[in-house]
Amino acid sequence: MLWRVRANLPDRPGKLAPLANECGKAGANIGAVQVFTSQVPGTATIELVIRTPEGWGEHEVVGLVTRAGADSVVTHQVNSHALDDQPTRYVRAAREILDHPALFPDVVAHLFDADVEPTHGTEDVLEMTVGSAVVQIRRETPFTPAERARGAALAELVSDVLSRTPAAPHSTGDTEPTHIRGTDEVSVLVSGRVVGRASFTEGATPHDPWPVDMWVDPLWQRRGIGTRVLSEIARMARARGAEEIVLTAPADSQAVLPMVLSAGLRGRIRMAGESLTVRIAVNELRT
Repeated sequence: MLWRVRANLPDRPGKLAPLANECGKAGANIGAVQVFTSQVPGTATIELVIRTPEGWGEHEVVGLVTRAGADSVVTHQVNSHALDDQPTRYVRAAREILDHPALFPDVVAHLFDADVEPTHGTEDVLEMTVGSAVVQIRRETPFTPAERARGAALAELVSDVLSRTPAAPHSTGDTEPTHIRGTDEVSVLVSGRVVGRASFTEGATPHDPWPVDMWVDPLWQRRGIGTRVLSEIARMARARGAEEIVLTAPADSQAVLPMVLSAGLRGRIRMAGESLTVRIAVNELRT
């Protein structure tokens, strides 16, 4: 059985020796180890992957590490991928981000053994800014300063990749799009044909986010249509009293993150299962 363990140890020479000794006596084997600078003065944060005898549970693992002088112990069971070389994991994550930058929330959550959705509200949160969008991941184990720096570096990579992505060229036969605004809907027409639309629905209470339904013709994507429609529907919702809107798209959508960034809106992006959601605060927008 494999366990990932995070704990604090006194920061002194030979700090890992008692832990190795306890593991040896218990028949447990340390498969991987990282040492981070701790936020607690005089201590170091260690992360281990330990293979324990069959039948061990969380209680036995915590007891083993505590006997070695550690405190603030957090542990959970993992699979064999936890033994992968850490630099290699980061390189692979960076390559995946380069190929699919819009999947950044899911990639970085997997990299840090975290989730994008809260479970009970007490998890530690790692917040990363991509352009004007904020991506949050969370987990029980506190994030170290080194991990926060790594997350920020990956977010900078996404921002750089998206800023270099060229827009799809217009064909010479394209007609200038016409924007039509209704009470709670905006549509974009080209030669009388709808190529994009968005509408909102009022939230159940004044403070609930207002759901936005949005569609852009695939032939007209990456031409600024979605960016313009999203900006307009956000301002229309703001004028009607919304504080926040929420946009939902398939998790593999490649257009949502670039669209939010191009619109200059501040969004909180989360990915859960097959869906990607963007919550956008609109209460500070001009109407």
